[in-house]
Amino acid sequence: MSEYLAVLVFLGVGIGMVLFTFFLARLIRPAHPYKAKNQSYESAEKPIGDAWVQFNNRFYIFALMFVVFDVEAVFLFPWAVAFGQLGLYALIEMVIFIAVLLFGLLYAWKKGVLKWV
Repeated sequence: MSEYLAVLVFLGVGIGMVLFTFFLARLIRPAHPYKAKNQSYESAEKPIGDAWVQFNNRFYIFALMFVVFDVEAVFLFPWAVAFGQLGLYALIEMVIFIAVLLFGLLYAWKKGVLKWV
């Protein structure tokens, strides 16, 4: 039970430090908002139009597909390095993993998510 108490104390101290830092930053920062300060900008260029522009969902889903296949590459590399020591069970697991990802890719392709324009 003392291990749980140590974890709770550590968690409480960590959260307390973060909250104290936020509180301290709020006290010492200057707060003088004016129109030019609150205006959104990108690369020191004046904005054209509203900052709340709706983007097509395709861009978001395309980015998610990239993340999924990037994570696949992260899992494939260590598996390939240690393949000789893992055996048949690891091969079957990786085939299932790749099959699930390929199924997702085919589903996205069928739905037209991968069409950029």
